[in-house]
Amino acid sequence: MRIVQLLPELNEGGVERGSVELSREFVKRGHESIVISHGGKMVPLIAESGGEHITFDVCSKNPLSVPFRSFKLARLFAELKPDIIHARSRVPAWLCHFANKQTRFPFVTTVHGMNSISRYSRIMASGDQTICVSEVIKAYLLENYKGLDPDRLHVIQRGVDMNLFNPAAVDSLFVNQLKRDLQLEQAFIVGSVGRITYLKDYETFIAAIAQCKETIPEIRGVIVGGVRQDKQEYLEGLKQLAQSLGVEKHIVFAGSQTRMPEVYSLFDVMVNASLKMGNVGRTVTEGLAMNTPVIATTFEGLRNLVVDGVNGYIIRNQDIDGLAKSILRLYQSPIQDTRTTVDPSFTLDAMVESTLSVYRTLQ
Repeated sequence: MRIVQLLPELNEGGVERGSVELSREFVKRGHESIVISHGGKMVPLIAESGGEHITFDVCSKNPLSVPFRSFKLARLFAELKPDIIHARSRVPAWLCHFANKQTRFPFVTTVHGMNSISRYSRIMASGDQTICVSEVIKAYLLENYKGLDPDRLHVIQRGVDMNLFNPAAVDSLFVNQLKRDLQLEQAFIVGSVGRITYLKDYETFIAAIAQCKETIPEIRGVIVGGVRQDKQEYLEGLKQLAQSLGVEKHIVFAGSQTRMPEVYSLFDVMVNASLKMGNVGRTVTEGLAMNTPVIATTFEGLRNLVVDGVNGYIIRNQDIDGLAKSILRLYQSPIQDTRTTVDPSFTLDAMVESTLSVYRTLQ
């Protein structure tokens, strides 16, 4: 198959890394992989693994440019003649919708989160087949968008590459150097991974670190993630919050990092305080695969990866006290072997094979 994935950018994030991994795995299985995005620092990874990247503006939300971009995208599809078009975000999905009206190449969408209920968001459930990253997402779509065929909605969990995220394969020299660079020697490290955005609820993370510092003076909260230009003000607000709570020396903004297995191996505890279903986030599976206990938020109806006292703890959204208490529990009673708790359906191989099965229904 000739598979074309479209997403806004290829800088960082779970959707971006998932697209890169899928591209690599498609090629390994004998398929032709093309990724279309506005570009970004992860672009070279596509070619390195045998895929092709095409730079195209599927990022801008300017509605005035949609007709021209859709026309250009239609011409590109006519040249590529894809067997599958797979849109992974709303703007690319709308552009595909208009570009694909006449030729009608098979069209797949992936819904990664609980977007606002609107005509704009409904496009993500308008593919010939739609992939949902959790059972909750599928239920959310069926509840809020009448007339959807449940048989066209497929739950495919976001999968971790167990070969890459393997404690036995970590470069210990790099880890030690990173510790020195971030001044984390002798620290009890509580990490959180994700772009600097309010959805990650770093406010709760910082406040919980502040509560823990009396009991754990050596605690360091490490936030790993890049920041877009339009989120600089939010980043400054987080720094001001840390200062106002007296933990500016206990919070480390590590920026964007590329060697994520080594980053996870730094952490004594990994936190995903996401306001939307942290318990199935990519960082949760990656952390667990690296034998790092995870504290994560959850959502009613979610099949949780984290089990209290087994591989970490579950907390409520914006629960500063709950997060602080869970950190203290793991400080006092560490959990070591979390890799064995990763559900096989949350692995990369399972995700790839399930995705290809959805594609084959359209052949």
